Amino acid sequence: QVQLLESGGGLVQAGGSLRLSCAASGRTFSAYAMGWFRQAPGKEREFVAAISRAGGSTSYADSVKGRFTISRDNAKNTVYLQMNSLKPEDTADYYCAAANSYYMGSYPSDYVYWGQGTQVTVSS
Repeated sequence: QVQLLESGGGLVQAGGSLRLSCAASGRTFSAYAMGWFRQAPGKEREFVAAISRAGGSTSYADSVKGRFTISRDNAKNTVYLQMNSLKPEDTADYYCAAANSYYMGSYPSDYVYWGQGTQVTVSS
């Protein structure tokens, strides 16, 4: 069992930056590939980014590539999402998730554990 707690969301103007954090507790954090997803009102949950267990490999949705950076600190049991050049269409609830394997999937079904989410609002 892994518990995940996101933080760092808020209101920001377009072009601004936010850094989301996801603190994990429970079993060995480094055993899990980690991902970030987001869900806007009335839309399905969508993939944002993923990172391998050791942090050496990452993947991104095309919509955030070049603007967002996922990273992790296994010593602190934390995964981060640095979001730069934010756009109004980035407005959503952001969720971190842990995959019960090495696989860095891009579908919600690839992940077993989920946080409660943190809200990001980007004003134009």
